[in-house]
Amino acid sequence: MKDLIERIDSGFDRISLRLEDKEIQAPVDLIAGILFLLFGVFILAIMPEQVTVSEKDVVNGRAFPTMLMGLLMFCCVLLIGKEVIRIIRKQPLTRKTINLLVEVKALVIFCILLVTFLICKYTGQFVAGAVFCCLGFLIYFRCKKPAYYAITLVLAVAIWAAFRYLLKVNF
Repeated sequence: MKDLIERIDSGFDRISLRLEDKEIQAPVDLIAGILFLLFGVFILAIMPEQVTVSEKDVVNGRAFPTMLMGLLMFCCVLLIGKEVIRIIRKQPLTRKTINLLVEVKALVIFCILLVTFLICKYTGQFVAGAVFCCLGFLIYFRCKKPAYYAITLVLAVAIWAAFRYLLKVNF
């Protein structure tokens, strides 16, 4: 186990050294406008499958989300138009510096949480996901003390057992 953690640590160090000084300048307003416009189109496209309506309702479950997505898309078009005009006039765009190392770290945390969810969902065992989550975060944060692993795993299983068997909560 200790050898595995050391290999993972050295892999994190190699990746950190490569990405430490890598930064990207992104036109944040333009990218946000395009992404949220696509999001609005996506929501409007899937809404008929998700929200059923009857013909006799004047105001139905799709009315408010449709108006909200319409407003979102209108504002996105305005934002994209403003940025395109700035590009045509050769004016500088609002840019944000994105540090790749920070983004990769956030992506790793997201992946740990996503895999935890998938384990819980597809195995039907919340405790399996909790154990994975504990181990994933201890390894990610480079915990070297075996006692921390033992304590965290015992507590995760004990808390799950208390909720499952004493409080009768089914996760």
